Formats: sequence, structure tokens, C-alpha cells
Amino acid sequence: VRITRLTKFNYKPDGEVLKSFMKDDSFFRALRGPVGSGKSVCCCVELFRRAVQQEKGLDGVRKSRWAVIRNTNPQLKTTTIKTWLDWFPEEDWGKFHWSVPYTHHIKRADLDLEVIFLALDRPEDVKKLLSLELTGIWINEAREIPKSIIDACSMRVGRFPSMKDGGCTWTGVIADTNAPEEDHWWPIMSGEVPIPDHIPKEEAKMLVKPDNWNFYTQPAGMLETKDEEGIITGYVLNKNAENAKNMRADYYPNIVQGKTKSWIDVYVMNRLGSIKDGKPVYANFAADVHVAKEEIPVAAGLPVYIGLDFGLTPAGVVAQKVRGRWLILQEIVAFDMGIVKFTEVLRQELSTKYATNEAIIFGDPAGDFRAQTDESTPFQILRGAGLNARPAPSNDVALRIESVNSALNRMVDGSSGLLVDFRCRNIIKGFEGGYQYRRLQVSGERYMDKPDKNHFSHIHDALQYLMLGSGEGRAILTNMQHAPKPFQAERNYDVFTRKPRQKRKGLWARM
Repeated sequence: VRITRLTKFNYKPDGEVLKSFMKDDSFFRALRGPVGSGKSVCCCVELFRRAVQQEKGLDGVRKSRWAVIRNTNPQLKTTTIKTWLDWFPEEDWGKFHWSVPYTHHIKRADLDLEVIFLALDRPEDVKKLLSLELTGIWINEAREIPKSIIDACSMRVGRFPSMKDGGCTWTGVIADTNAPEEDHWWPIMSGEVPIPDHIPKEEAKMLVKPDNWNFYTQPAGMLETKDEEGIITGYVLNKNAENAKNMRADYYPNIVQGKTKSWIDVYVMNRLGSIKDGKPVYANFAADVHVAKEEIPVAAGLPVYIGLDFGLTPAGVVAQKVRGRWLILQEIVAFDMGIVKFTEVLRQELSTKYATNEAIIFGDPAGDFRAQTDESTPFQILRGAGLNARPAPSNDVALRIESVNSALNRMVDGSSGLLVDFRCRNIIKGFEGGYQYRRLQVSGERYMDKPDKNHFSHIHDALQYLMLGSGEGRAILTNMQHAPKPFQAERNYDVFTRKPRQKRKGLWARM
């Protein structure tokens, strides 16, 4: 981009992905990359470039109006607007209006560009967005924006300038982001991950990528180094990293110091994932040790154990115990599904994949209570479908968690006592921190006493019922029953004289 009249402006994208993104004329374009890869700057310049390319109206002026969106006002002011003003400073491009809605109206030569900056943390800002007539929209850090807002954005563009004034030369939505979670709309629509089973059918239809949508993924900032066993030993700079000419050579080596693997995966490696604010329930889980690199086959002649969690988000886990090791074969996750339909899904899975194996099923003990609708319990419905299910021996959360930990921390013939099939995405993400103790909104490192109820808690509840029912909790229960009772001093004992006290006139007196 080069504007030579009145103000000089030069930009050249450093990277093939950045170049392809800017050359694309698709209605919706999305750019995902690590920190420092030039995403936000590229979008700033792309916005400006499209404004310069706008055809002149009857009055000889290139008019366009854009909205720039961020999810919160502090982030909008400290990051998005700051990046914009770094490239379009007020002294060169005109005054920036800091009253809400923040606006930068640029008038240079035949260019008339209005840029409106909106945060979406206030209802009035969302209403403002839904009333705007725009040429285009830039969504900054789109992983924090719900799909419903993206759909709303698509309705507000292509409306300025109006058709009577010549219409838009190009119109559409551009977006940038760091790597989102796997179940976010971005990786689903880009085709990186399948549509999760727990998403309702009507919502799933909205997650199919339209033909005029394109997604771009930049290379990682660094590459992993591994030893002979595949264990990560460190990181080195990626020669294919984009925007490297505009960054210090020690930028990535500096920022990975003291960071968790999940943080590095998201912000440097550009991998799908999330940074968990809570405390993982299973701190000793390690994907390199506890996740199988290949599909785990079903062992013939051995029973399969199934753990079930009921409710409107029912979940099931299928596992086998082979030579002392627990092999987690499959997860079954549903959303907004009753126990009758879920029973049919489970019965079909067992009859097709585990037809020759005996099925031993354990479920949430609370499922033995009658429902208010038809007075039948989930266990009765399961038995009616030919599935002999029984309640797990306890619903104590600490005991359930410890039953999983006992296998997770055990070694059998040099291998982990618990191995998860790589296809069990929700179980793995839960182990990696999705199943967590939520941080309390107080100063210091304080967390809830029980795991947070979220998307990952249902499948991990099912895993706990499986492990507890199949015997992993038996040794723990036995130890608890035979544990010596804690010493409790008698109230009439004087610690100073080491002699009993005698009660006189309602008071304790020394003898």
C-alpha cells in the first residue's frame, strides 16, 4: 500500500500467508496466527487499502465506513486502538474522537474514511452495531466473539455507500485471532475439527463454511525439539515464521520462558487450545504419557466397562482393563438429550463395536431416583433396553477423583496405568485443565473445593463412576474404613498439670 498525496504511507506484508490474506476478495476472511505475527497490523492496513480502492462517488470522493470490534472496552482501548493509532497517528491523519463510540474520521485528498471502534461488553454497543450502515467490519481477536455476533456483522456490511451513490467496490468482514479452543466456531467452520456431537442439529447447520468464507493459518513462531522418546526438550525459532523482519530475534525465546505448555501451544505454536485460569483436577496428567499415539484396539474376550453420567448432557466412557492397565477406548458425549434416546445411542454403540464383549455398566447413583415425569429411573430405562446397569458404590467427589488418580499415577511394566485413545477429545481436554477447580474471585491463589460444573465435568464424572465401580476405589474405601480415628482430647483434661479437671459449680477447676 502506498499513498503519496499529503501523507506518505508504506506497508509490505512479511509472509506468504499475510500476502494471500490481503489478495483475497472473499466476503469473509479470517487470519489466525501466533503473537507477534503481524495479524492486527495487517488487518489495519487491509481496512485502509480497501478504503483507498473504493470507487469515487458522483462527488469525486471515495467514501467508506468501517466498524472495528473487540469484546471489551479495556482491550479495545489498550490494544486495538493503540495498534491503529501507531499506524495512523492523529498528527498525520486527523483527530481521534475519544467519546463513545470512538471514531477516527480520516479525510485526505479524495479519501473519506470513517472508522468506528466498538466494544461488545455493553448492551448499547451491541445495539449500536446492529444499527450501523457499513462498508466492512474488522473483528479483532475473534476467538472472544460468539458466532451470533459474526452473523450480525454479515448483515451490516455492504450498506455504505448506498447503491444510489455508487455502492461498495468491495464489502465484507475480516477477522484475526490467536488460536481458539477446538470447539470454537472458527476451527469447526475452517474444517480443522469436526462438528462436536453435543452441538444441536440446528446450530450445526450454521457451522458449515460458506463458499465465500476463507480461513488462513500462519506458521508457528517456534518449533519444538524432542528427544528420542518424543518428549519435548525445548524450542527453536521457526525460519518460516511471519513478520520476523519486524521483531527482535530474541522475542519468542524470551516470551516462552516460565510459560506452561498450554500457553506456548496457543500463543507461540498457533495450536488450538485454551489457557485455563483454574486449577486442573488431575495435576499429574501428561499427554505424552497418558494419550495413545494410535487407535487403541478392543481386546477380544475381555469385558468392557462403561461409566455413565445422566442429565440433559449425558455422557459415557468405555474402557477395558488389560494386564493391569486401564485403556480408555471411547467417549460418548451428547447435548440436550434425554435418557431414553441416549440409551438407544449407547445400545447401538455396544452392539456394533463391542458385540463380543461383556458390558459392565456403572452410573451416577443419583440416577436410581425416580423422575417426576414417568416415575421411572435411568437405571430402569437402561435395563428395559437390555443394558444391565448398576449404581456406582459412592457419589463422594473426593473418592471418585482419587479412583482415577490411583490408575493415573500407577506404572504397569514401565507404562502408565491409564492410557486414553487420542480420539477421546473431551476426556483429554478435561485432563489437560478443562476439568478444573474454578479460581475464586479473591486475592491470592484460592480455588473452589469441588470441580467446576462445565462442558468437561460430565464426561469426567462418567469416567469416575467407571473407575470407582470397577474396583479402583475399593482399596481406598478399605483404607478409609480401617484408618485409625483421629485423637481427640477430653474436655476435662488440664494440659498444664496433665491431670483431669473436676467440675465445680459449673466451672472447670484443677484438682
